[in-house]
Amino acid sequence: MNRTPGRPLRADAERSVRAILAAAERVLAEHPGATMEQIAEAAGVTRTTVHRRFANRQALIDALAVEAAAKLAEAIEDGHPETAPPLVALHRATANVLRVKAAWGFALGPAAAGSEPAARIHEEIARRCVELLGRIQEQGVIAADADLEWVRRVYYALIGEVLHGEPAHPCGPSAAGTATAETPTAGTAAALDPDALAARIVDTVLHGVGPRPAG
Repeated sequence: MNRTPGRPLRADAERSVRAILAAAERVLAEHPGATMEQIAEAAGVTRTTVHRRFANRQALIDALAVEAAAKLAEAIEDGHPETAPPLVALHRATANVLRVKAAWGFALGPAAAGSEPAARIHEEIARRCVELLGRIQEQGVIAADADLEWVRRVYYALIGEVLHGEPAHPCGPSAAGTATAETPTAGTAAALDPDALAARIVDTVLHGVGPRPAG
């Protein structure tokens, strides 16, 4: 989290930071140009409190990007990609990612794409995704000669399509050249059935849309 370095925050200060970040996501998702004052009001704290934790608006957005990226990493970890049966892990991780992406659309969108610490988290998530796809490939579900990096990109695009109606990274900002995907609204998030959509995404990645062999 991009805040002033020093001693660890006290519990009440940590709660204040979490409240500010949660409020920032809500406010900026609706009004990307919102000010620090508007975010402070939504968080129920003073403007001084926000500035004490974040030097400026960009520092707040960077911290928001790191917070959301960390939540994605936790969502992936909850799928136990290294120990669970790989197909189970992929499904659970996908459902978790859909939930996080729906809740943190601004922080994981183009407007918050400049944070280098967040980018490093996304790179690690991508690496782990390829490793999980490799485990699935070893089971013969993915063709032995398939390019796993390409499979990962297709997988990311499907998650982006579910959330935004256009391809975007599920674990970070839109890919270069994909312009601006709309932030999911609260109504969109509420309408998601992450488990059902995860099953559909995984099925499409692994089996495509062609006719299935009889039997």
